[in-house]
Amino acid sequence: MKLKKILSCAAIAATLLCAGAANAALYQFTVSGAYSASWQMDSAPTPDLAPVGLGITFGDVTGVYANAVSALADVSFFNSAMGGGMSIEDYYGGAFLLIADGPQIYQGSEEAPLFTTGTYALTEYEGTASYTLTIAAVPEPATYGMLIAGMALVAVAARRRHGK
Repeated sequence: MKLKKILSCAAIAATLLCAGAANAALYQFTVSGAYSASWQMDSAPTPDLAPVGLGITFGDVTGVYANAVSALADVSFFNSAMGGGMSIEDYYGGAFLLIADGPQIYQGSEEAPLFTTGTYALTEYEGTASYTLTIAAVPEPATYGMLIAGMALVAVAARRRHGK
């Protein structure tokens, strides 16, 4: 009986060690504060426009943008030489929804940008409003599968214990 319990614990520990951390390729971008928006992008996307020394732009990014005429917007991130920060342009509505200063949000070059999870404080360009940009990993389906399997294992163990 004791050997069976030890082997069960060893099997569970081996499963958890082999699982490793999920490397989410999809990130959730959320702007909150004086303006709100949210969209998803790859962690290492290819920009539509990348003028060297300025920053990167992604056109027609699908998301939820306050005061936009559609669910599409052009999202730009500026490098540190330009003062960092970002902008959201409602191209089809002909207006900038957000222009904010802050840190450089991406790493790497304009041709090969890389985003990392985190929270960035932004301030309105030539204004006083403040915003927060949060970049979070979107869990992979395998993560949910492991969660369900773990919950089932706990339920089986509890049922066996209650039956004795």
